[in-house]
Amino acid sequence: MNQGAKYWIEKLALDRHPEGGYYRETYRSGERIAAEALPGRYDRGERAFSTAIYFLLAGEDFSAFHRLRSDEIWHFYAGDPLTVHVLDETGGYSRCTLGRNGENGEVFQCVIPRGGWFGAMLESPDSFALVGCTVAPGFDFRDFEMGNRAELVRLFPEHRSLIEKLTR
Repeated sequence: MNQGAKYWIEKLALDRHPEGGYYRETYRSGERIAAEALPGRYDRGERAFSTAIYFLLAGEDFSAFHRLRSDEIWHFYAGDPLTVHVLDETGGYSRCTLGRNGENGEVFQCVIPRGGWFGAMLESPDSFALVGCTVAPGFDFRDFEMGNRAELVRLFPEHRSLIEKLTR
């Protein structure tokens, strides 16, 4: 593994994430949104106003396709370019490359709209990227759905190659 990745994993006390990569929650709002005040897509209880994590990918690891019931903002901190691939609910494709080189189209932040399937991978297998992710209403595993390769290919056959790269 890249030495920079090892440094940040240890320095920030990151743990393995179910979708791939490493993470640690850094913020969870102490204030809560009551269940009855949330849109109907949120079931089973209240949510924090907002949450934030560090998230790190290294080498050939990737963030597998998943979706959330909330919008998520990704923020670039350190390392090399990381591309977030998004399939919206109708099968439309978009991508956002996080990084520090604006001349190459890289950006410091990108917003992933709720309900879209998204995953991320590094541009180079010898690299790493440290990013942050902010979710509002706050992240809750009840609002997280991991993508199933066969089902995603059935829904979006035109994106088979990408789905095969970003599912386990």
